[in-house]
Amino acid sequence: MPAMIDIDKIFLEDRELPPSDRALPWIEIRDGITVVVEPKPHWADDMRVFRLDAREYCRYTEWTAHGARARFFGHIDTSGDDLMMKARAMIAREIVDGLWS
Repeated sequence: MPAMIDIDKIFLEDRELPPSDRALPWIEIRDGITVVVEPKPHWADDMRVFRLDAREYCRYTEWTAHGARARFFGHIDTSGDDLMMKARAMIAREIVDGLWS
């Protein structure tokens, strides 16, 4: 029987890559604020950072430069928590479909 693939291990291995090469979101904490960084799509000039507990975002460069003082903007339907849940659900579906071995 094949070994079970662990979603947390997949996230951990992705986190070992440099930020510009990551395919999955990751959590960062700075100045008491927790955010989720959305990986950079091929067409974007920067990554976005979503507050974990609020529907707000800013650019990754702004976050890395200013931390909690970064200017966050409202987002109509996404928080960092939503982003992480969607990514975990996507990987779970891919495991069930046999796309991870």
